[in-house]
Amino acid sequence: MDLNSPLRELSGIGEKTEKKLQKLGVYTVSDILLNFPRGYVKYKEVTSLKDIVEALEKHQAEPLNYDNPLNEPVAILGMLKTPAVNKTFYKNGGKKNITLATVFTDCGSFEAVWFNTPYVKNQLFMELPFVFYGKINTEGGHKFKMDQPAIFVPEEYEVKRQSLQPVYSLTFGVTNNLMQKTVKEALRMASFREDYLPDIFIQKRNLVPLSKATEVMHFPDDFEQLKKARSRIVYDEFFRFLLQMYMQKEDENIILNSFKIESVNYYEKALKNLPFELTDGQKKVLEEIRSDFDGEYVCERLLQGDVGSGKTIIAFLLMLIMAEQGYQTAIMAPTEVLAVQHFETFKKYMSDFELPFDAVLLVGSMTAAEKRRVYKRIEEEDSLFIIGTHALIQEKVNYKNLSFVVTDEQHRFGVKQRRTFSEKGIDPFVLVMSATPIPRTLALILYGDMKLSVISDVPARRLPIKNAVIKKNKRKTAYTFIAKEVKAGHQAYVICPLVESSEKTEAENVVEYTEKLKDYYGDSISIGLLHGKMPAKEKNAVMEAFAKKELDVLVSTTVIEVGINVPNATVMVIEDANRFGLAQLHQLRGRVGRGDAQSYCIFIDGTEGEKTSKRLEILSESNDGFYIASEDLKLRGPGDFYGIRQSGDFGFEIADIYQDAEEMQEASEDVQELLQMRENEPEILISVLERINRSSGAFYTNL
Repeated sequence: MDLNSPLRELSGIGEKTEKKLQKLGVYTVSDILLNFPRGYVKYKEVTSLKDIVEALEKHQAEPLNYDNPLNEPVAILGMLKTPAVNKTFYKNGGKKNITLATVFTDCGSFEAVWFNTPYVKNQLFMELPFVFYGKINTEGGHKFKMDQPAIFVPEEYEVKRQSLQPVYSLTFGVTNNLMQKTVKEALRMASFREDYLPDIFIQKRNLVPLSKATEVMHFPDDFEQLKKARSRIVYDEFFRFLLQMYMQKEDENIILNSFKIESVNYYEKALKNLPFELTDGQKKVLEEIRSDFDGEYVCERLLQGDVGSGKTIIAFLLMLIMAEQGYQTAIMAPTEVLAVQHFETFKKYMSDFELPFDAVLLVGSMTAAEKRRVYKRIEEEDSLFIIGTHALIQEKVNYKNLSFVVTDEQHRFGVKQRRTFSEKGIDPFVLVMSATPIPRTLALILYGDMKLSVISDVPARRLPIKNAVIKKNKRKTAYTFIAKEVKAGHQAYVICPLVESSEKTEAENVVEYTEKLKDYYGDSISIGLLHGKMPAKEKNAVMEAFAKKELDVLVSTTVIEVGINVPNATVMVIEDANRFGLAQLHQLRGRVGRGDAQSYCIFIDGTEGEKTSKRLEILSESNDGFYIASEDLKLRGPGDFYGIRQSGDFGFEIADIYQDAEEMQEASEDVQELLQMRENEPEILISVLERINRSSGAFYTNL
């Protein structure tokens, strides 16, 4: 079977199932093989009803400090003393079948229920022990029930416990079990992925063959095997990314700088009237980029600055230089809320500094009529500050003398989107601003085609964030502290890892957590909910309400990592902080400490035992993002394979620029060696590119 064959050619995949899988972006056999698990779990130790009762009593006595044991799946050893029975009932005009069994344990009994699976009855034998795995719930008092439990012979369950079980991203109608079966069928039927790497690199790096790595990523026997397979897939992602980047860079023409800088009177006026003193780092960066403007060629530059280092004012001042020459400038933000904030900030600067320039805003949620008016202004007006989201690179936008493009937290913008501007006959300077603290060695690999500037200090007026790490049983102290800050007129964030509860994780979820906080605070504190699955307009409305102080507390997933600036927010509580990577935690923490008031970040450590996670200790001790990033590189370990992602930048599916720095360095060296082979052995590079194209579609068109 060909890798590009549609899913329905796999046994067991009908039209309905195929459509459900397509909602996950899975259309072909290749897609299902490359749809790697989002994590791995081990089945839990067998527990008893007595332990569950005790944990439930603790939770009921102190719901804030102890998690509800009924939210998580458990494994219970028991047996049937009477036969299981099948029953039929009618509901909403349809026929339903259930299977019921009473399971006896050494300390009580519970009812097991299966829906529309009558064959389960034939798998249950009386007086024989089974392990029942699923979620327990109560129906009044301590009468326990387990819905849809998986059934294992004790010996089989112990074998399961010794291996890692894949957990996939799912959608309605697609179960984890279906995903596993589909992947196994694809592995059995498909002609496997061709390894495009020359043997010299496979041997030098001791890499697992690509076909074997793909199989093991889905069904690893043990952690060491998974580690090697993952390392190959990670190397693969970096290799392809860097090969494409380096070859595209070679194809780019050197562009002469046609933008002339003459008068900078308004720039000097703005500098003189700033209500604060620029830091030495800000001044240094301004001079570096001003020298770019005066240079012979147009270039791209990466500006790295830790959270709160003052990158936005730098962008405005540089755009002002170009506006003073009669040129347009643009800044592209990752969210509409941040774009609006930039727009309002820039308009205020223009008013405060009495500048004869104007700004326009272009975002996706604007009406067609509003967009047409903005398109017209962009097409006709000189010296215009243009602020927006990805709407700025749509086909309908035609610029007039666009000289300078700033992108805020838009990684790798220069490679793809700059070409969009070039196709409009525009070759602007590009500045990519990033608060992601990437160590210089990694930045030179990832941004090798850009100049690099770093703001290494933060404004003196900003008070350092005070940090604390607490265990879950001290959670109430965090809530009390939030109430104190809200009473003082401030606001707070609470961050949770998940949108909804999952059968496969103990992490706090944002939906249930919001309800828990509302119950705790009552009407005394207004609470909002935000997560990535909400419609864009709804997300924007919630963030705007929080920015306008209409909400006291915002419970959110990591969707607020970038794109929201609320100086009045002084507290951030991060639940299950041990489940995030350090770089991401540092980015999240950067949402507070943006005003003049003292700010605080409380990390709730969900790890077992009294000892604090080493990761969280590093964060508690330092607010320096670059120090944290360098320390993070030293902490690579088994925990990283169970869902911790340091950074979602650059669009890698598996690879992570912090956790996998070693693989990235190796891939970079090998790509450069491969490109150097062209002179004497061009057929090797051609062969690599042809095999990549065969395995993943068009990769590099200019062979």
